[in-house]
Amino acid sequence: MARLLLSALVLLMVALSDGAPNKPKKVKCDDHKFPDCLRKDLYCPDACPQHCKANCTTCQPVCVPPPHPPKPHKVKCKDKNYKKTCNKQLYCPADCPQTCIADCPTCQAVCPSPSYSPPPPVVTPSPPATAPTPPPPTNSTPSSPPSPSYTPPPATPSPSPDSSEAAGGKRVRCKNSPVCDCNKPGAVCQDPRFIGADGITFYFHGKKDRDFCIVSDTNLHINAHFIGRRNENMGRDFTWVQSLGILFGNHQIFVGAKKTATWDNAVDRLELSFDGLPVYLAEGEGAKWRPTSDTGITITRSRDTNAVVIEVDGNFQIKAAIIPITAEDSRIHKYGITDEDCFAHLDLGFKFYSLSVK
Repeated sequence: MARLLLSALVLLMVALSDGAPNKPKKVKCDDHKFPDCLRKDLYCPDACPQHCKANCTTCQPVCVPPPHPPKPHKVKCKDKNYKKTCNKQLYCPADCPQTCIADCPTCQAVCPSPSYSPPPPVVTPSPPATAPTPPPPTNSTPSSPPSPSYTPPPATPSPSPDSSEAAGGKRVRCKNSPVCDCNKPGAVCQDPRFIGADGITFYFHGKKDRDFCIVSDTNLHINAHFIGRRNENMGRDFTWVQSLGILFGNHQIFVGAKKTATWDNAVDRLELSFDGLPVYLAEGEGAKWRPTSDTGITITRSRDTNAVVIEVDGNFQIKAAIIPITAEDSRIHKYGITDEDCFAHLDLGFKFYSLSVK
């Protein structure tokens, strides 16, 4: 009899536990204008136990509508080689409803992996017929560019030498970026994301105020200096490419974005130097600068301000545009940008003419 009573008691406790409502959510008033209610624990009412906020005026919790899940983002394969087999809209999976990418071979929308680094493809270079034998890059540190002696990241993106607007292909009109939406091979932009020569996107989360090698070859070495903000909830930095230090032959080129509080696209925030000396480039789209010592080097404005194309004959072409972090960007991605610094940075497009096969 005692055993039956004990079993019935256990069943009753389980039933009561399953039917018990969720514990009400605790909210607080954070407005210092209401000291009587500041930091006071308020609990959501029964009508909305998990979806309420503190009304500082009345010092009462009030119901708010529950957030709606975002609609899945649509992506599409942009590789012309899969035009017949994957020419349709793909919906992002639930694991990454807004950040997926199109996997053209499988014609599926997949979540990008932050740690994924695609293998570098085999590149068949086409060096100029009269290209001299360049000396290997030295460890000398230019006055402005980042130091080339920093340990490179696990993978180096290998941009396509002949595709995309960034790599000299069909021109696509973009509002700010040299490569629309960073979807073209050869692009390095945003926080930051790399597009390899095979079209695969991968993300590199560096550290703010540090230098990273992004290209290293027999006659070309490119370092990127990162700026950023710490995100305590994620345990890493939000980072952007602020400047490039480029070493080739016996020359050095520096291109960077000056620190800017309030962004005005009509004000040029570009900083350039050649072999440690400042480059003064006249404003206006199409304005050019060439060093007197080497006519094969050209820096050209691609817009009136804040965008240039750097080209070295037979070696490389780099398109660089300065982009700010807007208040809308900060709100969406929770960057925490303040009025003191809009974190102006570089969006980049690369084209290489004579990379080695090693």
